Amino acid sequence: PEPPPQAEPAPASVSSGAPEPPELFPESREPASTVALPEGTMEDKLQYLRDLAQNWQPARELNSLRDTMVFATGNPHTELMLIGEAPGYYEEVQQEPFVGRAGEKLNQILKAMGLSRDMVYISNIVKFRPALPNQRTNNRAPTPEEIEACLPIIMNEIQVIQPKMIVALGGTAAVGLLGIQGSVSSMRGRFHDLNGIPVVGIELKDQFTNQTYENAEAQWKR
Repeated sequence: PEPPPQAEPAPASVSSGAPEPPELFPESREPASTVALPEGTMEDKLQYLRDLAQNWQPARELNSLRDTMVFATGNPHTELMLIGEAPGYYEEVQQEPFVGRAGEKLNQILKAMGLSRDMVYISNIVKFRPALPNQRTNNRAPTPEEIEACLPIIMNEIQVIQPKMIVALGGTAAVGLLGIQGSVSSMRGRFHDLNGIPVVGIELKDQFTNQTYENAEAQWKR
């Protein structure tokens, strides 16, 4: 019998000399509850989400979150959105995401990139500080149930902002947004495509540079 035909060799890729942007790992993340956004401006829609989050029943019914809401801060007309897991003690006091020590570190990272807080949009998945017995300044990470309950709000914030890139600040935020398991260190340098938007997870101790953003932007434009 005749030998089977040999497959044609794949053509060699031609390198332009420019580094390839990092591979995107596609993720499909849809919240269990849907939110119907109203017509109007971006500011109108964000105000609607702020009002909705204040009395968001899926979160309130858990009885595991505190009462003071911390929504978001920064510029909604931005290309870069930063998302954490939940407010802590200082965020609850000032009703603003990422203040205190975490905020100082975030400000340093932004400054190194030539940015400031008023040039990006900063939010959290969970809008209320997770509660503990006899709680003072101590904090805890939100549970998967708390994240799932609050996911519709942040997913609609992303829909309204339409950033070119999302930075998930911390492992809990990255896992919560993407619905995957793994440490931030295992995600370092890997961009996940969340409904068409590149997402990278970092810890605040990581070095995050303009090159990281430019690589993600190049990937997004492909």
